[in-house]
Parts: sequence; C-alpha cells; structure tokens
Amino acid sequence: MTLTRTQVRSLLDRHGISPKRSLGQNFVVEPNTVRRIVELAEIGQGDRVLEIGPGVGSLTLALLEAGASVTAVEVDDVLVKVLAEVTGDHPPDRIRVVHADAMDADWGGLLGDGPWKLVANLPYNISVPLICDLLDDVPAIEEMVVMVQREVADRLVAGPGDDAYGLPSVKIGFHAEARMLGRVPPSVFLPRPRVDSALVGLRRRSDPAADVDRGVLFGVVRAGFGQRRKMLRRSLRNLLDEAAIVESGVDPTARAEELGLDQWAALASQVAGGRL
Repeated sequence: MTLTRTQVRSLLDRHGISPKRSLGQNFVVEPNTVRRIVELAEIGQGDRVLEIGPGVGSLTLALLEAGASVTAVEVDDVLVKVLAEVTGDHPPDRIRVVHADAMDADWGGLLGDGPWKLVANLPYNISVPLICDLLDDVPAIEEMVVMVQREVADRLVAGPGDDAYGLPSVKIGFHAEARMLGRVPPSVFLPRPRVDSALVGLRRRSDPAADVDRGVLFGVVRAGFGQRRKMLRRSLRNLLDEAAIVESGVDPTARAEELGLDQWAALASQVAGGRL
C-alpha cells in the first residue's frame, strides 16, 4: 500500500508537523506517482535502494512493496519517527531509517559496496550539489531515478547549445548517461509547490566519458561558465593563452555553452600540460 493525500494530512496533523521550506519539504501524496517512479526505476525483488528525503514514507512504502531493501536517510528528526511508524510492519532487514544530513553523510560506511540505486523525491534545496557529489564520490550508486524541480531536470540533461547547459550538465555527462523521464505536476505534492517537477534517470558509466584529470577538467569548466557570456580567450585567460586554446582544437572565440565534453577535456589536457 501507499499513502493517500488524506493519510498524509492525518500523519502531519497528528504529529504537529508543518512542512519546512528551509528543508525543501514537499511530500508526494498521489499513489500513482510513487508507483510510476518505482516502475521507471525498474525496482525488483532484492534491489538495494537508497532514498534521500523520504518524508512521511509515501515512496518508501512503494519501494518496499516492489521488493526492495531500503535505506532511507532523513535529516528531520520528527519525520524519522513518523517514517519508523509508517514502515513498522516491515522487517528490519528490509528497511533502515537513518537520521543524517545527506550532504554530510559517510556514504562509504553507510552503503559499503554496490550496487545501489538512488530513488528519491530529492529536497529541492540540495538536489544539484547532492547528485554531483554522489556521482563524484559514491561509485556504489550505479543508477538514479530522482524527482527534482523541472528547471533542475533541464540542467541535468542539457547538452551544448541548450539554455540550461552548465557545469552540472558537464559533470553529469562525465559520469553518467542522463535522460528525462517525464513531468510531474504540482498537484501531486503537499504542500503544492509553485513550480513543475520532473523525473530524471541517471545511469553511471563503467568508465568516465573522458580520460582526463577530473579536478583539472571541472576547474576549467567552472572558469568557462563563470563568465559564460565571454569568449573562451577571455574567460580562460588565467588558465590558457589563446595559442593553447587553438592547439587544443577549440575556437578561442567560442563560448562555454557551445563546448561538448570532448572539447572541455582537450582544454583540460592543455592546462594539465602547463600551457599558459
């Protein structure tokens, strides 16, 4: 079973909970939506699933119903108690509720070896840095299906030339294949957000998409997008001279949003070689 809007309201009222905007709390209250997420994530018997920001447990119950073993990480201490109540009928080897801040969690100690899937309605206020950090540092998570703000989803799947293309887009492309899975209307949430949401699927690559030092690469990308309206010969002038940009095979009059990952990697290789 999953939770209906009436049941979620009852839980919140009984525990005296008011959703906190500071924690990005918007609870899913539409059973068909959480079932759709589980189906898109292709959750089956025995899958190990990490859920971040489970709230009152609507998605958690759907994951358990599909046969997954769930580790649910929640920062709000009151919601930790609610989640323990809601999932109390399930055996402890199927559900683990962890009271922790996902931005500071010891993921290695918490998850151990993979494979894991992240399936979550991510708190709006941490979604981009959290996804990027998990891709950078937690290889045990091999797949993700996440619900985020629509504008965030656009950034995660954007490619060169798209308005939403930026540093997160390049980082996602370096680590994973991303795809838009569908829109989610505000009406499925409590409280109702002022923006649309979307579902994004991420599948980690077996190897990064470019053979280049990751720190150097993202330093170059950050510099380029830090002055995205300027030509690369201006935005990268503290890292590369114009001749080095040309030598990398990139047009020095291009702008950051025009470059694909291969071009960023070529520039990073020049920086690593000391071409300033």
